[in-house]
Amino acid sequence: MGKNGGASAFGARRWNQRKYRKRGDVVSKEQERNELHSAIWLVAQELRGSVDGWDFKAYVLGTLFYRFLSENLTTYINRLEREAEDGDPNFDYAAFSDEDAEFGRDETVKEKGFYILPSQLFVNVWSAARDASEEERANLNETLSNVFKSIENSAVGTASEEKLAGLFADVDVNSPKLGRSTLERGKKLFKILDAIAGLNLGDFTDNSIDAFGDAYEFLMTMYASDAGKSGGEFFTPQEVAELLAEITLVGKNEINKVYDPACGSGSLLLKFAKILKTNDMKFYGQEINLTTYNLCRFNMFLHNVGYENFHIAHGDTLLEPAYWDDEPFDAIVSNPPYSTKWEGDGNPILINDPRFAPAGVLAPKKYADLAFTMHILSWLSEKGTAAIVEYPGILYRGKAEQKIRRYLVENDYVDAVIQLPSNLFFGTTTATCIIVLKKSKTDASILFIDASQEFVHSENQNKLSDENRRDVLKLYADRADVEYRARLVRNDEVARNDFNLSVSRYVEQKDDREEVDIAKLNAEIAEIVARQEVLRREIDEIIAELNA
Repeated sequence: MGKNGGASAFGARRWNQRKYRKRGDVVSKEQERNELHSAIWLVAQELRGSVDGWDFKAYVLGTLFYRFLSENLTTYINRLEREAEDGDPNFDYAAFSDEDAEFGRDETVKEKGFYILPSQLFVNVWSAARDASEEERANLNETLSNVFKSIENSAVGTASEEKLAGLFADVDVNSPKLGRSTLERGKKLFKILDAIAGLNLGDFTDNSIDAFGDAYEFLMTMYASDAGKSGGEFFTPQEVAELLAEITLVGKNEINKVYDPACGSGSLLLKFAKILKTNDMKFYGQEINLTTYNLCRFNMFLHNVGYENFHIAHGDTLLEPAYWDDEPFDAIVSNPPYSTKWEGDGNPILINDPRFAPAGVLAPKKYADLAFTMHILSWLSEKGTAAIVEYPGILYRGKAEQKIRRYLVENDYVDAVIQLPSNLFFGTTTATCIIVLKKSKTDASILFIDASQEFVHSENQNKLSDENRRDVLKLYADRADVEYRARLVRNDEVARNDFNLSVSRYVEQKDDREEVDIAKLNAEIAEIVARQEVLRREIDEIIAELNA
């Protein structure tokens, strides 16, 4: 392949690629973004028909991902061939024959982690389906099934095999949910292809990578909102994710690797790439739900994270944690499932696990929240910071959870507790909190921040605005007392309060009730009563005159 001035493995051939993107006038980035979101919303709402939105997300997200991989690969190969010393400036991989394209497979898989033959590219499959009759489109499910298998199989036996294995498992193109017959399924699949083809994502450049990522995040937000409680299991609102990442980066200029033990769709991890404006770091995560695990891998690719830079494992973090050989981590962020059940003391081996043993007790079977907290602490480096979204009950409940809090406080691991507003997360109106952990503290104090009023209301959900987020981050970074908002509390005071970590116990609530002058109020009441007596006598006199 023509790389760094080398010879072209594909050769030269002219082809005018069909333009399937919608082109418009020059507009602002914000307008483009709003128009894209509107188009995506219409795609998702109009196409799903009788298919539940939660189930239908796999088809829309999977097709968007398929288009991304196709354009990503095509742009990569075209650039190499056009910039080669003997390359053709009009080279287009999409016009190449599958037979000729095989010559570039091995080298491309080493670089990109996957391969797609020209006939299997999104633009060519979409074009063929567009020009076909409805009867011919009945085979579209078979075509797409073969394409998805081919993409996954292209990585078999290579360094990227784990990253591609089963990636399209949830995009079941043969599902009866799409239609009872192959003809009906073909119609539905073509509508999805055609709609995704119509999204204005621009030519494949760094900007269009942003557009793909933005489109994906918007879809995720929409589906999470529609899904209610289950949506919150795989998606953390973007502004909350950004705050968590920013907290762990206070005092740091760069980070080598980040970790999330309950990574969902990966939104928390990817905030580091946005804030630091680089993908040149290692992303580690583990997710127990298979569908969400696949979504996370989609998300990594869509944000142009190289396959060698992300490591996402499928499995139970508490019982079978991945990455024993990669810990500790300098930055850990997580929004673990709230009050989920786990084996706890039902498994006698767990009390000897080096992650849980230091506290001398296991988190309750009904509430695994603090089990995640202990796991995170165990894998946190001496200079690292962890920011964890927690259910409020773990701040004050007794018995085993109180003992774990005691261990955390007495060893000076709790850096801050931040009370968040209610109704921030999908599927729950509960006001959650953030616990910040550190191992290198020196002040033996905990910063309590009341951010319960830091929100703006948007439709049915509260949100952290940019200003809200900056305010909370400043309070955390300043680590000082601010009336009604923040208080730095010594660990021994927390101990006297039975290791209760509720923010309301330490930060005084502002009393917005109007002050009343009792003496003045009594005088006004006496004046009103006297006036009533005068009016009553005047009325009696009038009635007496009328009766005379």
